[in-house]
Amino acid sequence: MPRRCLLLLIVPAFLILPNGRTQQPAKPAGGTVRDWGAKADGSDDWRAIQNAVDAGGHIHFPSGTYHVSRPIVVELARVGPVAVTGSAARVVMAGEGPAFKFVGTHAGTAAPETVKDDVWDRQRRPAIDGIEIQGGHERATGIEATGTMQLTITRVHIRKCSHGIHLTGRNRNVTIADSHVYHNTGIGVFLDKVNLHQINVTGSHVSYNAGGGIACVGGEVRNLQIAGCDLEANHSRTGPPTANVLIDSTGGTNAEVAITGNTIQHTRNAPGSANVRVKGPTTPSKGIDERRDGHVTISGNVLSDTAVNVHLDHARGVVITGNTFWTGLEYNLLAEHSTAVVVGANNLDRNPRYFREEDKATDAVLFRDCTDCTVTGLQLKGARHAPAGLALERCDRVSVTGVSVLDCDGVGVWLKDVTRSRVTGCLIRDDRPGATSVSMRTAGGSENLIADNVLGRPHEIQRGVGAVERNYEPWRK
Repeated sequence: MPRRCLLLLIVPAFLILPNGRTQQPAKPAGGTVRDWGAKADGSDDWRAIQNAVDAGGHIHFPSGTYHVSRPIVVELARVGPVAVTGSAARVVMAGEGPAFKFVGTHAGTAAPETVKDDVWDRQRRPAIDGIEIQGGHERATGIEATGTMQLTITRVHIRKCSHGIHLTGRNRNVTIADSHVYHNTGIGVFLDKVNLHQINVTGSHVSYNAGGGIACVGGEVRNLQIAGCDLEANHSRTGPPTANVLIDSTGGTNAEVAITGNTIQHTRNAPGSANVRVKGPTTPSKGIDERRDGHVTISGNVLSDTAVNVHLDHARGVVITGNTFWTGLEYNLLAEHSTAVVVGANNLDRNPRYFREEDKATDAVLFRDCTDCTVTGLQLKGARHAPAGLALERCDRVSVTGVSVLDCDGVGVWLKDVTRSRVTGCLIRDDRPGATSVSMRTAGGSENLIADNVLGRPHEIQRGVGAVERNYEPWRK
């Protein structure tokens, strides 16, 4: 019987396009990156994972450690709606750049009428969930996104990268939740000269990132909500000053920020460290700096253990209320060149359980070169190693009412060159045995009202400072 020849036709699994990407056949039934050839055995899985992403849809990482040498790029306009998920999966970024880069084309705002049909149909809500990303290169980044609409990042763990989550260009309606951005050399969540409205960062740990925790630098950002997070030790002892939360409008315009219900702490030994720093533009307009950015609410937080707990520099429209402060090495609150700042009922207490006297923490409050501010209902107890517990320098139209300044070294309340302001209805006492402090001191200034206060220690209120009346001075008895 004659032999028959069997002709075997080999068909490539994918077609390589001129740009180096692949044109994919039908997606395998399983739909995981292993179905596309990822091995999780220490070899480079980039090509297999990129092929899976280019097919779009749901990209799932089963348990294992996947190494990639190049960014996994998710081009939303090309691949359509994408969800990247993992089950106890780790991605090690062994090359330079982000492990995952989401690229969209959204150029509108958050208003529905500005979102093009293609964005709704193919680019809506790109998501990444349940993935651990570990840097294996000094310039590796966790996740980068630009041009996205409704980017949703949940249950991720990013460590040993440069920046953790890096938002650039233009994005809208970003959600970051239930995530751990931990021990990176750069910034944890970096809003980098980004045009971004509506971003929520909730229920996450952002800690031990040397370049800052959540940092909004330059760009144009509105509607940033940081709620229910633990933000700790996002400072380097040898790097430039930064903050656990940094809102820096130098070279940009950032405003409309709510920082609520967080624990924000550490590191006192990092030069220039702050828990919250709001820094506005410093270039005056027509001689008066009226364009300072702000509309910031800082409420219901626990803040401790930095050089300055809250630092306002050229800020406008900031409300600080319902917080508890301690171990402000230089200041609990420092406001400079700011206006329309309202400080309400906050507790600044020197609890002995939390203090080491060798730290020389002052816990003081200073307003310097500020206008149109209100301080009411504040309790400040036990400021040490500072000229005054509460000091106002070169301020105008500041109202200090119903404030308790207790057991402070030096001076309780010190007004230096303050004009058209008032200190009324305050309790200023130092009842420590052998106390030598001064309840109130003025130097310069005019048109002020100092009235109806309890001044428990001798004062040094100068003539000409304004009206001084009805103050209770029990030490005179």
